[in-house]
Amino acid sequence: MAARARDYSLAGSSAKSSQDSGHVAAQWYRTALDRQDMKALMQRDDGPALRDTAIWWGLLLASAAGGTLFWGSAAAVPFFVVYGVLYGSASDSRWHECGHRTAFKSAWMNDVVYQLASFMIMREPEITRWSHARHHTDTLIVGRDPEIAVKRPPNIPIILLSFIAGEGVYKAVRSMLRHSVGRLTADERTFVPESMWPKVFMTARIWLAIHATSIAAALYMQSWIPVLLVGILPTMYGAWLARLFDLTQHAGLAEDVLDHRLNSRTLMMNPLFRFVYWNMNYHIEHHMFPMVPYHALPRLHALMKHDTPAPYPGLWAAYREIIPAILKQVKDPNYCVERSLPATATPCPARAQDLALMPHPEQ
Repeated sequence: MAARARDYSLAGSSAKSSQDSGHVAAQWYRTALDRQDMKALMQRDDGPALRDTAIWWGLLLASAAGGTLFWGSAAAVPFFVVYGVLYGSASDSRWHECGHRTAFKSAWMNDVVYQLASFMIMREPEITRWSHARHHTDTLIVGRDPEIAVKRPPNIPIILLSFIAGEGVYKAVRSMLRHSVGRLTADERTFVPESMWPKVFMTARIWLAIHATSIAAALYMQSWIPVLLVGILPTMYGAWLARLFDLTQHAGLAEDVLDHRLNSRTLMMNPLFRFVYWNMNYHIEHHMFPMVPYHALPRLHALMKHDTPAPYPGLWAAYREIIPAILKQVKDPNYCVERSLPATATPCPARAQDLALMPHPEQ
């Protein structure tokens, strides 16, 4: 007998049941931290993001130049591998952090990088800005969170296809075409303010023009290089590393809980992976305190570790848990990984109502 799928739509039965159960825009558990420590951690600074962005774009240009120079020979392959990761994976974390407007102190710098990174991973900026805000207010609340990556029961072929952004690109193209003629879906109307609709429609038209220009240049030059450097193809062939990272965030963990220690993972990464991922491996910390800039997350982790599950020592350790959990959920959608808290942690509230009785963070 096939496992029954949950209703993950934002305008369906789960949306109403989540509202009725008190899970919508609820008060979430947060680790109590010293107010002065939090004030220091939340300080914005252009310096780290300017440095990292300069390195990112320098490597992008260098790998693009190498791939073009050696085009037609095997020597071009490693350059395009590096270019793809920088284009289709590193842009994912830049989209994320600049969407929170915490990477840079200067608002316009956040917006410029956010717009560029959004195009590179084909996520329409106004749609995803608001969908990600909902993801943070209602993380893994079924019927509310539009960004649940692994729905139950999991669709294994779709998960595997996501390593080349297959479903994401298909949906992005459909979305751009729909928005270019001034239409939004019923789900989008639940989280995108009406005042932003004209901007959504205009962005879609501009993006379609850029994609068309890249394809036209390739046809005119009779070369693959333009579409390998700009557009759908680098989004797809460069997506694999971001997907490898992103699945560690929430896959297999509890839905419909109001404690990020139960529905998010923190894992350790080497400096190269942390550069690509912009420290999003500290994911419990980011969800509890999303206004802390990426470069301060290691310090936040040190202050919070007494109250959170032990971090996974690396990607392999995380996937040793994730893969069996997803396979179990194919047959049993109610299964989830249960996180263990250290003895020094505040226990998980038994009910959503209990959160209202807990001390407020930073008191």
